[in-house]
Amino acid sequence: MDWAVPEYDKGEIDGAGRHLAKIDFPVSTNEGVSALKVINNWRSAHSYPLNTFQITLRNRARKIERTVIVAQRIKRLESIHAKLSRQPTMRMSQMQDIAGCRAVLKNVRDVRRLVKRYKESRFDHKFRGEKDYITQPKPEGYRCHHLVYEYRGTAATSAYDGTKVEIQIRSQLQHAWATAVEAVGIFTKQALKSSQGDEDWLRFFALMGSAIAAIEGCNPVPGTPTDKEKLASEIEELAAKLHVSEMLMAYNTTIEHVSKVKGAKYFLLRLEPDPAPGKITVAQYKARESEVANAQYTEMESAVPDGSSIQVVLVSVDNINALRRAYPNYFLDTEKFTDQVDRVLRRDFPDPLPHPSASDIA
Repeated sequence: MDWAVPEYDKGEIDGAGRHLAKIDFPVSTNEGVSALKVINNWRSAHSYPLNTFQITLRNRARKIERTVIVAQRIKRLESIHAKLSRQPTMRMSQMQDIAGCRAVLKNVRDVRRLVKRYKESRFDHKFRGEKDYITQPKPEGYRCHHLVYEYRGTAATSAYDGTKVEIQIRSQLQHAWATAVEAVGIFTKQALKSSQGDEDWLRFFALMGSAIAAIEGCNPVPGTPTDKEKLASEIEELAAKLHVSEMLMAYNTTIEHVSKVKGAKYFLLRLEPDPAPGKITVAQYKARESEVANAQYTEMESAVPDGSSIQVVLVSVDNINALRRAYPNYFLDTEKFTDQVDRVLRRDFPDPLPHPSASDIA
């Protein structure tokens, strides 16, 4: 089999996770190197289940939209480190989003159609839960529908039983919002995606989350105005204070050092945003090189010093031309989000819905 399989028990995986939460990068101690070896194997062992789930997601989504964007990724060490540090009781072996695949559809109607298809269709894997962040947006403005499944295989693939994959289903506008949050977080060196950083930026994105929800006819973000003029005025004030338009348009990246690999399945991206314009180096791997790609991923990530703006991520898309569409945040491409900001500043959006009561969202 060309795919990595789990080589450590849950106790060893959880122990490595606890160690990871306490160490700094780059990793230099023997204990740290040993922990990374365990974590790399655990991450790599999600590649086969993730690929299986991604194929199903692609097939189901394309029956709704032929042009749907589908991609998959293994969670970054930095993100795992941050999550374990924020939640000391979390066990590495129980983390539900080590592996994730995503479908980006044109609108909320199609998002809901795809979610319904999952709920009503036969699926051989165990449903572990969902989070409807469209009906109940997060306070920071994040909106998307998450489904979590636990892999259940045949006798030949039973080694992967128990690994979990998170499926994210979102609209293009929800994707544009999430892209902008990550991009601004990268070039301001703040963990805005984790609700950490400058309060003005956090508030700006929460407000824009509500404005985009209004455009989509969905529930607003908690704690934001439901009066259209108040919402737009507060966005306008913060946009001027933060120089939002200038900042979003000032950054971009170029792709460098792209090797030609026929039939590439995985793409290892290294983003260097400073100095602007940034650059991205892309390494490509075939499906049978999954384990090699994951090992290189861990090695590159663990060499990035704490506090650096360098980003490393291993993703999978149909081909290299689909990278920018699927992961515009790593290209600091915020054009679609900027268009929505301009629309809101022109007051060219519907009145927000009232905040729902508990009974409305139960």
